[in-house]
Formats: sequence, C-alpha cells, structure tokens
Amino acid sequence: MAKYELPDVWQWEDENSNRSGNRPTAGERFEQKLPVGDKPFQLYSLGTPNGIKVTIMLEELKELGVDGADYDVYTINIGQGDQFGSDFVKINPNSKIPALVDQGQSPRVEIFESGSILLYLAEKFNKLIPTDVHGRTETLNWLFWQIGAGPYVGGGFGHFFAYAPEPMKYPIDRFTMETKRQLDLLDKVLADRAYIAGDAYTIADIAIWSWYGRLALGKLYEGSYQFLNMDEYTHVLEWAKRIADRPGVQKGLAVEYKSIED
Repeated sequence: MAKYELPDVWQWEDENSNRSGNRPTAGERFEQKLPVGDKPFQLYSLGTPNGIKVTIMLEELKELGVDGADYDVYTINIGQGDQFGSDFVKINPNSKIPALVDQGQSPRVEIFESGSILLYLAEKFNKLIPTDVHGRTETLNWLFWQIGAGPYVGGGFGHFFAYAPEPMKYPIDRFTMETKRQLDLLDKVLADRAYIAGDAYTIADIAIWSWYGRLALGKLYEGSYQFLNMDEYTHVLEWAKRIADRPGVQKGLAVEYKSIED
C-alpha cells in the first residue's frame, strides 16, 4: 500500500451524487414534506443508539403516568438520505437523527441533538432529573459526558471494528483502548451507585445505557462482547441488565415507526 501523503489543501474526491452520500457541505438536498400527526410530540428518528434515547424517554414518561407524552414517530432512513430533505433540515440543520417537535407549544418548539431532547423533556415534565442542585448537576455531568464520549464508541471503535472496509491495527487499538477506559470508568462509578448519577434513575442512565448498556449486552456490534472482554465489567453488566428489564425501555425499543412516505 502506498504511503499517504498529506496534501497542502484537502480536496473531496468522492463524486457520489446520490442524496445519501457524505459530503463536506451542510444543508438540504431536495424538497421534502414530512408527515405531521395529531399527537403532542412528533419524532423523526431511527432505532440507532441516539434514536432510542428519545423513544425510551417518552415511554418512561408514559410509564410514570405523565399526561401529554404521547407521540407520533416516523422513520428517517439515513441510508436513503431522508435527513437531508428540506423539512427535516428545517428542524435540524445538522441533518442528524433524532429530531423532535413539540407542537403543544405555540409556536411549536423544534429540538435536535439527543441530549438536548432528553433535557427538554425532563424539564418540561419535571421527571427523571433531580431538582436539588447536587443531583441535577451530577445528572448533567454524566449526560454531557455521554454526548462527548459517545463518538469514540460509535464513530471510532464501532466504525473501525465493524464497518471499515478492512481491519486496521492503529485505529482499532486506539479506539478500543479508549472504549475500554470508558467502560472501566463506568464500572468504577457503578460499583458504589445503583445508577449513573446516584440512587435514582435519570436521563443520564437513558443516554448512557443506549450506547454503553447496549454495547455491554452485545447488542451494538457483532463479536464486540468477546473482543472487549465485557465479562470484566461486572457492575456495568448488572446495571445494563437491570435497565433492559424496565417496561419503559422495552417499549421504547419495540416502538413501531411510521413511514414518511405514507
């Protein structure tokens, strides 16, 4: 293999013209009319680790008896480029799922980024986030930790372990080391706590479980459980299994997505 030489100025060489291909530019690529149901919340998403955070959150709110947490959920097929349609880009100019619309507000509120959506819903209904300054701050510490740390697991470890065209030692070693460091951190924290931020289940657990809990249970990347030697993270495993048994989590994972083409 020829040694890669850094150019003075990087140039994009992929001439892929389909609407789903990655490009070094942002913005809409085609006209789109997203469906709008009659429920208070309209969720445009996909069952990815970031996407399931929101369906789990909404189902947990319903399990708590919250009035007004009903939602319509529509598939945004990122493989087909739905996230670059004009209506979706108006909600999320960054063209990533999930995106949520609260049409119970006037004018409607548009929320993007999974952490922002979790925080919005927690504050709107005063659920799954502590009200005392210490508990709230610890919950937000860990919520934002996940947002910052997650790309190492998804775009880093997951990409090079499961999706890259061929195995490459340097990136796999780099991102496996960081993923295991993060798992070790969580394991040490959960040795002394029932949940990520303390004694209570919060939005921090929802955010972190959707990535690290699913990873711990072998649900993200085939073969990763053995590769990462997950058996050594006993506290993470116990926490992950306990959260997986929650009715709200199970319903959030099993939700039926509607097509945006109907």
